[in-house]
Amino acid sequence: MISTVQANWQQLLGGLKITVELSVFGGALAFVIAVVLGLAAMTRFAVLRMISRIIVEFFRGTSLVVQLFFLVFVTPVVFGWGSHPLVFAFVALGLNYGAYGSEVVRGALTAVPKEQWECTTALSMPWVTKIRRIIWPQAWALMLPGLNSLMVMLVKGTAIALFIGLLDLTSVSDNLQKQGAERFTVYGISFVLYYLLAMAFSAFLRRIEVRAQRRLGLKPTKTDTNRATAGALA
Repeated sequence: MISTVQANWQQLLGGLKITVELSVFGGALAFVIAVVLGLAAMTRFAVLRMISRIIVEFFRGTSLVVQLFFLVFVTPVVFGWGSHPLVFAFVALGLNYGAYGSEVVRGALTAVPKEQWECTTALSMPWVTKIRRIIWPQAWALMLPGLNSLMVMLVKGTAIALFIGLLDLTSVSDNLQKQGAERFTVYGISFVLYYLLAMAFSAFLRRIEVRAQRRLGLKPTKTDTNRATAGALA
């Protein structure tokens, strides 16, 4: 087992690097798309709502693998672009998971109490101002658990890179076992690396979620907890 790791650690780290890049850039693009489509679904303009719904249903209703193949093998021929598998991979991830994320964003915006929306209307706030100052801070804390789950799914979804020849973690592990490396060791290491990577992103988003909740007074701060403890002891 140790000899297998020592002989192939550079390849495994190279595959992990590709997986991290796909996770970071794909996740960032997915978040941007989710916010844009989620906000568009809540506007008073019927055209924007319709466009948002069409995009969301299209990317949710078609296979991520087919979307990836279309970007990699069709768009360069149709539009004359160069073939950039890594770029196309995180674009496919961003579009697909962004469509799912938009429903999380829309649901969080809808979950903000109706009275808050009515208050901003009564104060004649411009749409951008009421979203930025009143609605979004409340919805942000509500949407983070859902976005956290989607991010973990996206990390695991980066394995689609195997289908277009990218040497991500899954592809490297598969190649190593075909070259004679011990299967249990190689795939076991992949299990652990995927788990650690997913948990790292999850812990980061969880930290942001706790901070967002504290800003809204939904979770006690450390100072409040210390004061309560001191009062109880007194």
